[in-house]
Amino acid sequence: MKRIHAGFTLIELMIIVAVIGLLAAVALPAYQDYTIRSRVAELMLQAAAFKTSVSEKVFNDGTLGAAGVGLTVAASGKVAGGSVADTGTITILGAGTATSVGTSVTIILSPLITGGKVIWSCRTTSSAEHKYVPHECRH
Repeated sequence: MKRIHAGFTLIELMIIVAVIGLLAAVALPAYQDYTIRSRVAELMLQAAAFKTSVSEKVFNDGTLGAAGVGLTVAASGKVAGGSVADTGTITILGAGTATSVGTSVTIILSPLITGGKVIWSCRTTSSAEHKYVPHECRH
């Protein structure tokens, strides 16, 4: 007599659960890094207003000497703090709280006048932050 296969065996179900567990173990950390990177992108977006102000001051004065005078970084949104130096260097801080970025991230944007243009360079304070910041800040 032929036996009709009615469903999955216990071993087959256990293998499926194990495969799903392995996929979740790989996907969860990647997802957490992705959410932090999207929050860091918000830090860069909020820094854009300061970049515009510094660039405008440079175009009017022709120098970086007082490009950041009068600019202050207020803690709002994902920005936990920061500063704008008189030379136009912008420092933006993201905190490790759940309402901020989720990990401590510091982004430093430095202006340089080249050929009458303001060129911005971006960097972080440590190499541990590299996986969270945009590509242009990873050097």
